[in-house]
Amino acid sequence: MKRIALFLATNIAVMVVLSIVVSVLGLDRWLTAEGIDYASLLGMSAVFGFGGAFISLLMSKIIAKWSTGAHVIDGSEGSTEFWLMQTVKKLADTAGVGMPEVAVYDGAPNAFATGAFKNAALVAVSTGLLQTMNRDEIEAVLGHEMSHVANGDMVTLTLIQGVLNTFVVFLSRVVGMIVDKAVFRTERGLGPGFYITSLVCQILFGILASLIVAWFSRYREFRADAGSARLLGSPRPMVAALQRLGGLESGGLPDSVKAFGIGGPIGNLFATHPPIQARIAALQGQR
Repeated sequence: MKRIALFLATNIAVMVVLSIVVSVLGLDRWLTAEGIDYASLLGMSAVFGFGGAFISLLMSKIIAKWSTGAHVIDGSEGSTEFWLMQTVKKLADTAGVGMPEVAVYDGAPNAFATGAFKNAALVAVSTGLLQTMNRDEIEAVLGHEMSHVANGDMVTLTLIQGVLNTFVVFLSRVVGMIVDKAVFRTERGLGPGFYITSLVCQILFGILASLIVAWFSRYREFRADAGSARLLGSPRPMVAALQRLGGLESGGLPDSVKAFGIGGPIGNLFATHPPIQARIAALQGQR
């Protein structure tokens, strides 16, 4: 219920902010004079902006399993799988969330968490991670992923993406209309200038929006590292896991889940994860 209220409140807030911006800039009067119903455009932008983001979130577990080939375990497969289930259960209880599905997939060292609901998430680890890290380090990685779940990071990132998508869709079309009318002198309906300009602006605004999403993703990684330290009672296991990961080639994940992995691309503004040394330094500062 809390998440539904947050979703509705965010939608309303975005609509109000955009309406105020349009009014302050006088775009509402200009659009109305040109026979364009900006309120309908705003509503359509919100539907497309949030709709796509939340459909992706609701399908995230299915997409993650399909894209990585992850198979859900129940602990009966072997001693390692049994230990994984018990460890995740302990961390879930400590974090105060429901037991997630636990899955294993073939690949280089990595792990991720996804899902639309805190009490029905998915946590997956790669065979490479299980083979290269000791159990203390693996538990720290699982603590990191369970912190993502407990923090509601998947929903928060989806809300941010939805807000940005709404702005991108709305503003790209407004700019397209302005250029179409002012430059291409289209008098009735929408001309080619609108479609060309809207497409170009959507790409450009989308790139700018991705910078914001990447920044939040990096911030969220620091918070999940700290969450792992709290769940385990010490930052040392997470530091050791990151040091181990820093000496390995972290496995790439599909776009649908790479922002939720333990490791990711680093070194630029579009990176979803901060540099490993920066994460280690932040954890060591907690000692």
